[in-house]
Amino acid sequence: MKLEKILDNLGSLEKNSFIKIIDIIISKKPKNIKIIDKILSSSDKGLKSVDSHNIATIFHLIEDEFAETIKDEFVDTSSQLDILIDIIIRDGNNIMKQDWFSRLYETESKNLKKRISELQTSIKSEKSDITGERKRDYTIYNSCINTAYSNDILNNREPKITDDELSILLTLAKELELSQEETKLINYIVVPVKQLDIDSIINNLKNIGVIFFSKKYNTVYIADELVRMLRKIRGKEIADKYLRRILRLLSGPEINLIAKKHNIDRKLSTEDKIKGIIKEGISLTIILSSDVHKEGSNLTEKKKYINELWEKSLNLKTPLKGTTLEDKIFHLIKYFENREKDEKVGISIDGYEKLLIDLNEILPKLNKQIKEAFELQDEYILKSEFLLDYNIKPRDILDLVPQKDLLTFCKEKGIKTRGDEILNILDNYKDAENLYLENYENIGFRNVNALKENGITIKESELGIKFEELTKNVFEKLGFNVDEKLRKKLNTKKDKMDILINLNNNELIIIECKTIKESGYNKFSSVSRQLKSYYELAKNNNFEVRKLLLVAPDFSDEFVEDCELDVELDLSLMTASSLIKIFESFKKTNKLEQFPYKLLMRDVLINEDRIIKAISK
Repeated sequence: MKLEKILDNLGSLEKNSFIKIIDIIISKKPKNIKIIDKILSSSDKGLKSVDSHNIATIFHLIEDEFAETIKDEFVDTSSQLDILIDIIIRDGNNIMKQDWFSRLYETESKNLKKRISELQTSIKSEKSDITGERKRDYTIYNSCINTAYSNDILNNREPKITDDELSILLTLAKELELSQEETKLINYIVVPVKQLDIDSIINNLKNIGVIFFSKKYNTVYIADELVRMLRKIRGKEIADKYLRRILRLLSGPEINLIAKKHNIDRKLSTEDKIKGIIKEGISLTIILSSDVHKEGSNLTEKKKYINELWEKSLNLKTPLKGTTLEDKIFHLIKYFENREKDEKVGISIDGYEKLLIDLNEILPKLNKQIKEAFELQDEYILKSEFLLDYNIKPRDILDLVPQKDLLTFCKEKGIKTRGDEILNILDNYKDAENLYLENYENIGFRNVNALKENGITIKESELGIKFEELTKNVFEKLGFNVDEKLRKKLNTKKDKMDILINLNNNELIIIECKTIKESGYNKFSSVSRQLKSYYELAKNNNFEVRKLLLVAPDFSDEFVEDCELDVELDLSLMTASSLIKIFESFKKTNKLEQFPYKLLMRDVLINEDRIIKAISK
C-alpha cells in the first residue's frame, strides 16, 4: 500500500512518530530543503497540518536522510532489527494483523535458533557439505563479530557494535560474499536471540518510523516506499517475487551452484532450493556476477550470459544497457525497481479480477498456494483490490503457477500455448479500453516506452488523438452530454474545439486537450488565444460558455500563475492524473448519476482532493 493511502487512513496520533522523524530531518537542513520549504510555505501550522500527498512528497525528498536514521538503529544489537526487517520486507507482509505479525516473529525466532545450531555443528564437523574455503569465511566473520561485540566488556562497558565497527563488518560480509542469512546466523551465534514482546516490537518499530500501527484495526502497515528502502538497507536489491522469476529461468546445475556456495541442501527439489535462495537474502549482484558461473568463466562469457538472460529468458525487447558486467547487472536491477514502482497493473483491473475468478475456478488449489507464498492471513485472497494493496500484480500471481497448471489453464480457456504461456494469458485478459485509461497519463506525456512496457502499441503521431478520445470517454462516463453533433456544427476550418459539453439551456463547457513530452505545460499565450477564439465562436452562436477547461498531463508554475492573472478567460486547469482520480472516485459512489459540474467552477488548478471529498459525502 502506498504511503499516501496509509496516511489518509490513519489518525494523527498513529502518524505522529513518522512525522516527528521527518520534522527532525527537516530541522537539520537536508539536501532538498529548498523544495521542502516551498511545499511547507502554504502551511501555517507546520508539517502536522500538511496533507497526506505532500507528506509523501516530502518523504521522497528526504529518503536518503531517513534511511540513515534507520541504519543508526542497527547499533543496538538487542533490538533484533535485522530479524524484524527481514519479516516486514517479504512480499505480502506490508499489511498484517498484530497476532499474525507475532506468529511470524515467533516462527522466525524458532527457525533462527535451529539454523544457528545446525550451522555451528556443520562448521565443526569434518563430514559436512560446507567447503573448507567457506568454513574459513564463516570463521573469519565470526571472529570479527566476536571482537567487535566483546571488546567493550574488556573495557568495562556495555557490549555493543559501534557505527564504525558495523560499517567494517558490512564491508567484510560483502567481500566474503556472505548472504544476508549467513551474516545474520553468525551474528546471533555471538549475540544470543532473545524472544521479545510483540507490543514492545511494534512500539519500537513505530518509534523509528518503520511501521504504522492502527489500534482501531489492530493492524500493522508498512508503506511500499518504506519496504523498498528497508530492502536496500538489508542488501536485497529486488523484491522476492522478481528474484523468484529470475531463479526459475536458471538451469538445475546453475541453481545447484548457488546452493553449494551458500550452504543450501542440494538434495532438496529445485523449487525448495529456490525458496532457500530467496530466504537466504543472497543479492542478485552476487548471483549474476559470481554464483551461477562455472569456475574459470571469463568476463566476456559472464556478460554474454547476462545479455541472454535479458533478451531470451526474460524476453525483453529493448537492449540491456551497460558495457561492463557491473553496469549490465545494475540496469537489470533498475528495470525491476521501476517495475515495482509502476502503479500500472499490466492488464486492466477488470481484466485482473476476471483472471483471478477464472484461475480459482480452474485451479482450486491456487488460492492456498498464493496465500502461503506471500504469507497472507486472509482465507480467500484472490481479489484484485486486495492483492493490489500488497503490490501483487497479475504477473506475480502467474509466476507462482506450476508449468503443468499453466498449460491446463490455457487449454481450458482456449489460450495458445506456443511461446510464453504467461504472456499469452496476460494478453488474453487485456481489456483495451480500461488499459488505455490506466495509461492515460503516459499517453498525455507521450511516453511511448512506458506504454510498450504496459502492453500498449501505438504510433506517436496518434497519441494526441487518443488522449482527446480518452478524455471524451471519461466525461461521458461522468454523466455529461458530450455533444459531438453540436461541436461539429459550431467548429470552423480555423477554430476546432476538442470536446464540447452541452449543459442545455444554451450553456456549454468547452474542453481543450494537450499532450506534452516534458513535464510542465507552459505555452499559455498560444493556448489562451485558441480558447478565446472558441469562446467567441460559441458566443456568436448565442451560447453561454460556463467554463473553459484545459486538460494536460502537467502545468508549469508559470502557466498556472498566468492563468490566475488572466481576467478575460474563465479558465480552469486539470491534470490528467487529477481527472482519472476524480473519475475513479465517482465510479465508487452510488449516489450520483451525473458529476456536479459546479465543482469545476471554483479552482484555477483543480484540486482533486476537494472534489473527491465532495462527491464522497
